[in-house]
Amino acid sequence: MAKPKDRRGGTLISTGRVAENRRARHDYAIDETFEAGIVLYGTEVKSLRQGRANLSDSYAGGKEDELYLFNLHIPEYGNAKHFTHEPRRPRKLLMRKREIQKLMGAVSRKGMTLVPLTLYFNARGLAKVQIGLGQGKRTVDKRETAKQRDWNRQKQRLLRDKG
Repeated sequence: MAKPKDRRGGTLISTGRVAENRRARHDYAIDETFEAGIVLYGTEVKSLRQGRANLSDSYAGGKEDELYLFNLHIPEYGNAKHFTHEPRRPRKLLMRKREIQKLMGAVSRKGMTLVPLTLYFNARGLAKVQIGLGQGKRTVDKRETAKQRDWNRQKQRLLRDKG
C-alpha cells in the first residue's frame, strides 16, 4: 500500500501518533486523561504530518478561562514560501467548557498538573492532544513504581515457565 501524499507529492502521516511525552508517566502519577483539539496554522499541520514535533518540555495551563499548550515545539515547515509560524508559540486547546472548569479546579485546589501525553491525528485527520491530570511523583514513588514493574515482569515470566 502506498503512503498518503499531499498535493505537492510529499509523504504525509495521515493518522496516528506524531509525538509522545515518554517521561510524563515516569515523572507524574496520571489520574485521568482527556482528549483536546488544538488550534494550529496550516504550516504547523504540514510539519506535524511529516512527524516533526517535540512534547518533552511542554505543559498545559489556563489563561482567562481557556486552556493553552505552552512550549510545544513544532519546527517550521521547510516548503513554506511566505508565511511561517513561531515554533514555540502558545497554542489554544479546544475542550468543552465544563471539562476546562473541572481541570482548572483540580489544578488550583488539589495542586495537580496538566501534562500533555501524546500528540496524534485521529481517524478524521484532526490533530488532537491527550492531556493527563496528575500529581508529580517523588523519587521514592518512582523507585516503588520501578520495583512493582519489575516484580510484575518477573511474575509473568514465572507463570509462563511453570504454566
